[in-house]
Amino acid sequence: MSILSRPGLWSLITAAVFALCGAILTIGGAWAASVGGPLYYVILGLALLATAFLSWRQNPAAFQLFAVVVFGTVIWELTTVGLDVWSLIPRSDIVIILGIWLLLPFVARQIGGNRPATLPLAGSVGIAILTLLVSLFMDPHDISGKLPTQIVNAAPADGDNVPPGEWHSYGRTQAGDRWSPLTQINSSNVHNLKVAWHIHTRDLMTTNDPGETTNEATPIEFDNTLYLCSLHQKLFAVDGETGKVKWTFDPHLQINPGFQHLTCRGVSYHETAAGATDTDGNPAPTDCAKRIILPVNDGRLVEVDAATGLKCKGFGNDGEIDLRVPNQPYTTLGQYEPTSPPVVTDRLIIANGAVTDNGSIKQASGATQAFDVYTGKRVWVFDASNPDPNQLPDDQHPVFHPNSPNSWIVSSYDKNLNLVYIPMGVGTPDQWGGDRTKESERYAPGVIALNADTGKLAWFYQTVHHDLWDMDLASQVSLVDIKTKDGTTVPALYAPAKTGDIFVLDRRTGEPVVPAPETPVPGGAAPGDHTSPTQPMSQLTLRPKNPLNDSDIWGGTIFDQMFCSIYFHSLRYEGPFTPPSLKGTLVFPGDLGMFEWGGLAVDPQRQVAFANPISLPFVSRLVPRGPNNPLWPSKDAKGSGGETGLQHNYGIPYGIDLHPFLDPVLLPFGIKMPCRTPPWGYVAGIDLRSNKVVWQHRNGTLRDSMYGSSLPIPLPPIKIGVPSLGGPLSTAGNLAFLTASMDYYIRAYDLTSGKVLWQDRLPAGAQATPMTYAVNGKQYIVTYAGGHNSFPTRLGDDLIAYALPDQK
Repeated sequence: MSILSRPGLWSLITAAVFALCGAILTIGGAWAASVGGPLYYVILGLALLATAFLSWRQNPAAFQLFAVVVFGTVIWELTTVGLDVWSLIPRSDIVIILGIWLLLPFVARQIGGNRPATLPLAGSVGIAILTLLVSLFMDPHDISGKLPTQIVNAAPADGDNVPPGEWHSYGRTQAGDRWSPLTQINSSNVHNLKVAWHIHTRDLMTTNDPGETTNEATPIEFDNTLYLCSLHQKLFAVDGETGKVKWTFDPHLQINPGFQHLTCRGVSYHETAAGATDTDGNPAPTDCAKRIILPVNDGRLVEVDAATGLKCKGFGNDGEIDLRVPNQPYTTLGQYEPTSPPVVTDRLIIANGAVTDNGSIKQASGATQAFDVYTGKRVWVFDASNPDPNQLPDDQHPVFHPNSPNSWIVSSYDKNLNLVYIPMGVGTPDQWGGDRTKESERYAPGVIALNADTGKLAWFYQTVHHDLWDMDLASQVSLVDIKTKDGTTVPALYAPAKTGDIFVLDRRTGEPVVPAPETPVPGGAAPGDHTSPTQPMSQLTLRPKNPLNDSDIWGGTIFDQMFCSIYFHSLRYEGPFTPPSLKGTLVFPGDLGMFEWGGLAVDPQRQVAFANPISLPFVSRLVPRGPNNPLWPSKDAKGSGGETGLQHNYGIPYGIDLHPFLDPVLLPFGIKMPCRTPPWGYVAGIDLRSNKVVWQHRNGTLRDSMYGSSLPIPLPPIKIGVPSLGGPLSTAGNLAFLTASMDYYIRAYDLTSGKVLWQDRLPAGAQATPMTYAVNGKQYIVTYAGGHNSFPTRLGDDLIAYALPDQK
């Protein structure tokens, strides 16, 4: 007799499985209920234990009892989360599997089940499966609608006058719109796109690179040539038609694993106009008629002749300037890193840089500096923490103010108003502000508008008061002239924030165009600190309407979900702006924010925008000083090399432990699954005239990874909505393009509806912003698939151009 056919074996196995599941749910459920979680886990656990007992006794009442369990689970999940398939799966998956197991003939026979006994269970399981099937066609997170198609304005309003087929700045123009007037590729033919050329930069990660190693570059294009910076800030000039590399320039970056970032988002461009002079009134030099300005992470700006790839010798010291010396208070390599292309006016380069987050109160200054584009002479500064922010260094004031707030993303420039708009962050440390001075928070975080010629303040708008959540303004702001319903034109500025709010301001004055009323928020800061009782919250927002609750908690199975619920209730959370705490605080929107550095793609003609917000909570826990968290570093201490885990915050009472809100059951196995119900990433369409979100759809699939899984788990391309890091592109062809999601695709969307019209598989992650240009009448779409080591996606070195096939 086979061991599998022994009498009573299957009833014993069934009893053991049900008893094990029931014990886990009963113990875990009691724990969850004790901290404020749902009672259902412990009720389900007790029911499973009872079913186990009946199965062991071979009592057919097991079928009736479990039929009630399955049906009760359906009622519980529908009243908790409704018809949302991703929320239903972990609440019913184990229950359905166990129900099907009981119904298997060889199991049912040993427990005494006949057809009448098993029929109620079969009906309950059928109802549970039918509920899941129906929910596949329902998406409560989806918003359907259509953006207006009418052309309202004829042209962008920044004054750059970029030719239609070129891309001169990070956002095409310095208005930060990420929009092109090209229409050859459009919503009716985009499905025909093919790879036109594909090259490798051969600049890959090395053992000396930090954990935050990223490829985020967007090329610029003029004279049928693309200019791109690669991982180690090597500069490439690439023929726009063939992809052939014309020349390369290596700045010989100084790097070590202690850097917090290794990033180059792009380069800037300057063309010498006829009769131009430098800031001292001298005629502009005749060499380097067209210049590429390259930011280098070791603190330098380098100017290179666009035609030859050679340094512009007359700029600074042999073609480069060092933004760290002699006026930074701390000059440790990696503390101050230019990661984004600077603003360039007719005669000035206006430069910012990233300062190490959560490192120490003894940090480099985040001062903005303006230099003569021809000579490299410093013309003005804006040092936000200095009582006189425009004070130039001198013998009595040789260095900038330590730890002054910085801006690490691209600024925008309105040539007509001659104002530069700088998205500002807060000085480090980010999560504790007990020692901050009034001056240190005077211009942080928010938007600063400065006169481009003098650096004098025009206006400032603060987006977070006394920021304790690292809610720096992370996106380039977008400038667009909005024609209102009554026919008037408002020169507007759209500032997408990590909070999910989009602040809409009059860019002449900084006054809100869309109301952002002060709203009460939670109090109760850590000892020695305080909170602001209110925060501005824009009425144009993608922020979740309600705070997180148990219906938002997720897991791969009901067990994971239960432990995520315990985790959720163990943290402090009272909605947005819950202060950091010693027990740990759930921060949502999280450290990545809902809007990161990618910004918006704004169509200035139709007055609509395309966005790709993130929806991923983080956890921050203040860590008191101790043996492994000293107040000051040892002499041989190195940089953090990243922005998650324990951040030391030297010089204040606490370090900070930062990480995403992840499933604690799967994490020890290297699987990083968010504890919040998907979607974790969207695409959205916004009408800028009515300031309404018209459509919103989950974006991206599970194909390449769960959030940060270190295990190579093959997953199907199921649309779930994954985080994205990078920006969108829109065109007058009624299209938007995005490559930033955690799955490795470039996608084209119908801008009017948000429907995906085309996609293509990429060889690596593409955490960058695509761009477009035309050569000899042919339009190309280009993306840099280089990956992001801490997001994380696979790193690569692929610059890929798409175009329509030639007509025969």
